[in-house]
Amino acid sequence: MIRLLPPKTSPLDCLPVSLLKTAVDVMAQPLTRLANLSFAAGVFPSRYKLGHVIPLLKKPGMSKKDPASYRPITNLCTFSKIFEKLVLARLRPHVIATGNLNSFQSAYRPAHSTESALLKVVGDIESSAGNGMCTVLLALDISAAFDAVSHSILCKRIESDFGVTGVALSWVKSFVSGRSQYVAVGSEKSDTCLLSSGVPQGSVLGPLLFAMYMCQK
Repeated sequence: MIRLLPPKTSPLDCLPVSLLKTAVDVMAQPLTRLANLSFAAGVFPSRYKLGHVIPLLKKPGMSKKDPASYRPITNLCTFSKIFEKLVLARLRPHVIATGNLNSFQSAYRPAHSTESALLKVVGDIESSAGNGMCTVLLALDISAAFDAVSHSILCKRIESDFGVTGVALSWVKSFVSGRSQYVAVGSEKSDTCLLSSGVPQGSVLGPLLFAMYMCQK
């Protein structure tokens, strides 16, 4: 898993990813022990909960003076992403096996994309038109969707809809709660603030947790 990491180093890393890969034979053992201790205790290390947020323009040509033109991308430390990858490898197969993800959920699912969502919508419209029926399409844009995730509702749905309980649920609760972040533009940084909701954009587990949060039977 370490060898397959992308070469990009986070501003929060204590050592470059290139060095981590070079010293993988040495670093793998303590990281494995730390991960196992974290999973056994159901606690995500608090020092890995800090986010370095970079605002990026959503589209070229958008106004650089309008805050709404930017998408916040959260950079997390590489050790955090290693832990998340380990959890994702176990959690995603379990979530899919429950069959409780919405069958029409196209985002953040393997073999699904905006293309599969578009094919479904267009196919339904063409089918209705062929049967002489009218079609009404309602489109909603959830503003700052990842930031609006309620931790308590997320954990309740993870437990009730997907059967994640015990230490595993405690670990997820620990992962999403008690986070903090600051915004960085160039060499300037904002004050660090605590987060009461949301899952980090740029995290490994964030997309799956958001899909589970949006799930409705």
